[in-house]
Amino acid sequence: QARCRDHTRRIFEKHGMENVGYWVPQEIPNTLIYIISHDSRQAATDSWASFRADPEWTEVARASQVDGQILAKAPEFVFMDATDYSAIR
Repeated sequence: QARCRDHTRRIFEKHGMENVGYWVPQEIPNTLIYIISHDSRQAATDSWASFRADPEWTEVARASQVDGQILAKAPEFVFMDATDYSAIR
């Protein structure tokens, strides 16, 4: 969570990703769920590519894993559209 709180959110924004929210499930320890927003699926693809190539992110990721890998598995991606009755549109 420190990596996300202190670095990732800001670097996401730098690459056109809008931070919507971050949650820690009560029943699933060591899990972080987050929603970020993109203008389109192509924008998401482009943003993720530039994010992964960002030298600052590369260094942040390396430094945060000096004592070992911090992710048990790669993040899962789910693309969603808000319904017309959602508070988030």
